[in-house]
Amino acid sequence: MLVGTVKEIKNHEYRVGLTPESAHELVAHGHTVLVETGAGAGIGATDEAYVAAGAQIVATAAEVFARAEMVVKVKEPQAVERAMLREGQILYTYLHLAPDPEQTADLVKSGAVCIAYETVTDASGGLPLLKPMSQVAGRMAIQAGATALEKAHGGRGVLLGGVPGVLPAKVAVIGGGVVGFNAAQMAAGLGADVTIIDRSPEVLERLSNHFESRAKTLYAGKANIAAAVAEADLVIGAVLVPGAAAPKLVTREMLATMKPGAVLVDVAIDQGGCFETSHATTHAEPTYVVDGVVHYCVANMPGGVARTSTYALNNVTLPHALAIANLGWKAALARNVHLANGLNVAFGKVTYEAVAKDLGYTYIPAADLIG
Repeated sequence: MLVGTVKEIKNHEYRVGLTPESAHELVAHGHTVLVETGAGAGIGATDEAYVAAGAQIVATAAEVFARAEMVVKVKEPQAVERAMLREGQILYTYLHLAPDPEQTADLVKSGAVCIAYETVTDASGGLPLLKPMSQVAGRMAIQAGATALEKAHGGRGVLLGGVPGVLPAKVAVIGGGVVGFNAAQMAAGLGADVTIIDRSPEVLERLSNHFESRAKTLYAGKANIAAAVAEADLVIGAVLVPGAAAPKLVTREMLATMKPGAVLVDVAIDQGGCFETSHATTHAEPTYVVDGVVHYCVANMPGGVARTSTYALNNVTLPHALAIANLGWKAALARNVHLANGLNVAFGKVTYEAVAKDLGYTYIPAADLIG
């Protein structure tokens, strides 16, 4: 198969879909790899490194899209990229379609076969292609929140861990999944007063056993969320409904109860955000203020640590890329139901139920197209 990767064009996105090492693996399996010049610059991977791995360097993204049978990316295709997709071409990347009707409409119109990293599953019911970026984002959320809490950045002027004689900051983490767990680990490690909020008794028990006295757990009832948000210096939004829009758990009214200069970090912003006042921001302008509360809602947080993120992502995406290239998309998905769960759009049909429901499309099961 002819596989291509391009330079990401989303604001301050430095990751790349294929590392030189991944390109080498594809070439070793008999495939041809096209790489847009400069695609790996953000992770320190030169064109020469790709050539040494057996890839071919091309001058433009347009050439990659025109020639490649499968395009491997990191972030959702931007409008100019979606216009270059063609019927039957495989797009393998993060999509996050539920809160993005414009992207979904363009992908449906293109007829491309669109496999989303974030809905590929594993035998335990997890999301293995989302997990490493969730780990990165959870850890970064605390770094970003700590910076936003500094007075020079609009925050309360509070140090997360405090100092002897001064209480630490209160951190509320809404969601006890991969993002929430990693955020809580970082915050607790810095000495913050951490509360993790989740609705699953099993998750709460697991987190309580893991953190012991280093973090508290709280059931995610509306009153509990409201009380925790009112007390917090920093709130991390870490909820996920796979493939669907995130629920709005922190309302506009709750902001009036918060401390002036408190910080909200919405890690769920790729799925529309879990705070009612959230809208996507970029690394160039990461924060804004609503009712005296600082909001950090960068939609590609892991792009800020591009090298770590790219290699962590490639570790989990490459095996499926190889399967698709070796077998073709239909056979690869037919053999692996977990990879088939990644099919969101194909030949003008929406094949992921949560996306179809949220955006008003007729749902066509992936199995109907795979055969």
